Amino acid sequence: MSGGRQFFVGGNFKMNGNTKSLSAIAERLSSSDLDDTVEVVVAPPASYLALLSAKLSAKENVNVSAQNVHEAEKGAFTGEISCSMAQDCGARYAILGHSERRHVFGESNEQIGTKTKSVLAAGLVVIACIGEKAEDRKSGNTMNVCVEQLTAFKENINDWSKVVIAYEPVWAIGTGEVATPEIAQETHSQIRTWLSENVGSEVAASTRIIYGGSVNGKNCKDLSLQPDIDGFLVGGASLKPEFVDIINCTRK
Repeated sequence: MSGGRQFFVGGNFKMNGNTKSLSAIAERLSSSDLDDTVEVVVAPPASYLALLSAKLSAKENVNVSAQNVHEAEKGAFTGEISCSMAQDCGARYAILGHSERRHVFGESNEQIGTKTKSVLAAGLVVIACIGEKAEDRKSGNTMNVCVEQLTAFKENINDWSKVVIAYEPVWAIGTGEVATPEIAQETHSQIRTWLSENVGSEVAASTRIIYGGSVNGKNCKDLSLQPDIDGFLVGGASLKPEFVDIINCTRK
């Protein structure tokens, strides 16, 4: 990482955990000697946002994120939560465009863009997820896919200081197949170049681009040494004690 960007480590718990296990994670984070130069964000299931927010309130550099939100403020949307509901439960961030939302639940670029506008209007920070499938990587279409997804975000962003981009190659999420530091760095560099050419050089220099996809305590250090990798969005490992090691991987 370079450019003075604050290192960012997010933990996406997905649909995992209960009061006991998530309280234990919060206790571990609260009692651990975390690198206070790292911004840490955890995203529990919506039903545990308030619990985690309360338990982590004393840890200044640890905040809570929604895993997803609906674009409307309120209404007849059974099973959904709005930005203000997430905020009311202590969330300061929202993950949007995660590959599972795109490819399991069928969210389109257009819908994710609309959600982005709502999240920023509510004052939350967007963790904007992009990434290609294995067939896109093999056919050389990685950046075509990423640019299409980035463009949908860009058209709905009025304040890039409230955005963290998460590059998550779909083929590496939950598979144990992590992109090599060189492959990840190449794509991160291309994303930063795209930002420079399509948004502006200052935004490109200051926006954090984090990597997600089977990050763990063993591979995080090598990934963190790449100049355009500004942190991680961690899945399964965020539920384990090694999450602390990942948070502290850049500590000198």
